[in-house]
Amino acid sequence: MVKFMILFLRPADPARFEERYNNLLALIERMPSVQRRQVIHILGSPLGETPISRILEVYFDDYATLEESLKSPAGQEAGRELNLLPRDEFNMLFAEVYEEAGGRTEA
Repeated sequence: MVKFMILFLRPADPARFEERYNNLLALIERMPSVQRRQVIHILGSPLGETPISRILEVYFDDYATLEESLKSPAGQEAGRELNLLPRDEFNMLFAEVYEEAGGRTEA
């Protein structure tokens, strides 16, 4: 599984951000082959204040499927909406996902 991640930094104009962000979520829901979507609201950090305010993760079966979805008409529309935000207020990443139940190593 792979995911497309968008890390949103603290916006200069929170009201404008919320409008664009909600529009973006609606457009992403129309993209083909999305397996799962996670919205993460950042509460803080062990080191104190963090510049990241929110993370959006969109999951796909594999990288080829992710690319196809981003190139689809719905993916292109979502990209245009994202680019209405100031470029210095978000970062985008592609990542492979490995999960296992429990997440513990026995002693």
